[in-house]
Amino acid sequence: MEGLLNLFPTTSAVRNVLERALSGDEIDASEALVLCRATGDDVGAIAGAADELRAGQAGDVVTYVVNRNINFTNVCIKHCTFCAFSRDHREEEGYLLPTEEFVRRAREAWELGATEVCIQAGLPPKLDGWYYVDLVRTLKKELPGLHLHAFSPEEILYGATRANVTIRTYLEALRDAGHDTLPGTSAEILDDAVRDVISKGRITTEQWVEVVTTAHELGIRTTSTIMYGHVETYDHWARHMVLLRSIQKNTGGFTEFVPLSFVHHEAPMVRKGLVRDARRGATFEEVVKMHAVARILLGATFRNIQVSWVKEGPEMAQRLLGCGANDMGGTLINESISTSAGAPHGQLLAPRELRRLIRVAGRVPAERTSLYAVRRVFDEENDDASSPLDAVADAERFGSYQKLVRAAEFRFQPSDKSRPLP
Repeated sequence: MEGLLNLFPTTSAVRNVLERALSGDEIDASEALVLCRATGDDVGAIAGAADELRAGQAGDVVTYVVNRNINFTNVCIKHCTFCAFSRDHREEEGYLLPTEEFVRRAREAWELGATEVCIQAGLPPKLDGWYYVDLVRTLKKELPGLHLHAFSPEEILYGATRANVTIRTYLEALRDAGHDTLPGTSAEILDDAVRDVISKGRITTEQWVEVVTTAHELGIRTTSTIMYGHVETYDHWARHMVLLRSIQKNTGGFTEFVPLSFVHHEAPMVRKGLVRDARRGATFEEVVKMHAVARILLGATFRNIQVSWVKEGPEMAQRLLGCGANDMGGTLINESISTSAGAPHGQLLAPRELRRLIRVAGRVPAERTSLYAVRRVFDEENDDASSPLDAVADAERFGSYQKLVRAAEFRFQPSDKSRPLP
C-alpha cells in the first residue's frame, strides 16, 4: 500500500485520502472532492489506488454481456439540450418501430447469441400508458429466455403518468408481465439546479430516486449512471456518487455504476448554443478521474464499475480497465442515442474483439449475464471460442439510426389510446 503511493509524487491532501481508502475506510463527499479536483501526478496516484482496490474487490476478471440495443422511437415530448437523438412528433425524421419489427430485432439478437436486449427510447406524445407493459408481455411470450433490460426511470414515470397509476403499481405491472431489470439512465447529474439547465421539465432527482428505490423494493435490479462533462462541477460528481452509495446501502439493488461522458458534437446545447458556458465533453484527465474515483468511492458497495466503449472508444475503454473498471458493457449491435450525438462508435463490438481488448490489458475476459453471473471465463485454453456475432462481416445488416430516420415504413404516427389497468 505504502509502496504504491510512493510511486507517485502526490500532494499531502490526495495522499491522505488515498491512504484512508486503501486502508478500507469509507471516504466522504468532501474527501471525494479532493480527488475529483486533483491534477497532474495526483491523477496517476488516484488511478493506481483505484486499480489496487479493483483487484481486491472484483479480481482480474473483466466481464461483458452479449446484448442488443433497441431504441424503438426517437419521438419525444421533452427537449433536453444534451440530446441529439430526439425529434418532435411533427418532424419527418420521427420514427416508431412497430411491435413485429421489435420482436424481429430481438429474435435476431437471440439467434446470434445475445442474452439481453436493452430497450430505451423517447417519450412519444399521447402514448398508451400500458404500451411498455404490453411490449414486455409480447417479447416474453415470443422469447421467454431473453433478459429485458428495459425502460429508464423517465420512461417509467411517463408510463405511470399516462396510465394514471402510481409508480409502484406501474412497476408491479411490468414485473408481472416479465420485465427483468431497469437501466439507471436519465440520471445525468442528480442535482435539480443542473437538471433545470440541461433538461428543464425532465424527471426530478426526487422522482428518479423514487423510481429506482421502488424498483429495488419490488425485486427489480437497476444499473446507475452519471453523465458528466457539460455544466456540472466536481462537487456535483462527488455528491451524485455519495447519493448513489447511500441508496445502495439501503437497497442493494444497483448492479453497476456506469460513467457516461457527454458527447457534444451534435448536442443542441453546444451546436445551437442553448446553454451558456457548456463544455465540449470531459477531458482525458477527467475521464480517468471519474472512473478511478468511482472505484474508490463506490467499490465497497457496488463492485462493478463499467466503462462505456461507446462513449470513450474501445482503446480508451481498455486503458480505463487500469483505472478501477472491471466491466466492458455489451456488444450492443445497435446504439442510436450516442451515435446521433456524434459518437463514432456504437454499432457493434464483437465478443472476440472485446476479449482481445481485455486480454491485451492483462486481464481475464468473461461473458456474463445482465445480473453479473459469469456464463463463461475465457482462459488461454478456450480463448479462441467463437460467437455467432464474431462471424458478422457487416454490421450494417442490423440497420442504423441514419436508416431509421429515413425509413418511411417506420414513420411515427401518433395515437390517443387509453385503457384501464390490465
